Amino acid sequence: MAKKEAITKDMTFGSVLEKHPECAEIMLEKGMHCCGCGAAFYETIAEGALAHGMPEKDIDDMVKEMNKKISKK
Repeated sequence: MAKKEAITKDMTFGSVLEKHPECAEIMLEKGMHCCGCGAAFYETIAEGALAHGMPEKDIDDMVKEMNKKISKK
């Protein structure tokens, strides 16, 4: 079985949601309502989160949480 590509904060919201729609729940819980935003396909997770005032550590934690969720698939 092939190993899943890990989510990084340098990926766009849109690319993550296309591959892993289950991550939308985590993003919404963290205040990232980017699922329907036009910027979702060109703004990285880090760029969007920082623009919305999320501290760097919280971005890292959110990415870790998303990777944990996709590893259970």
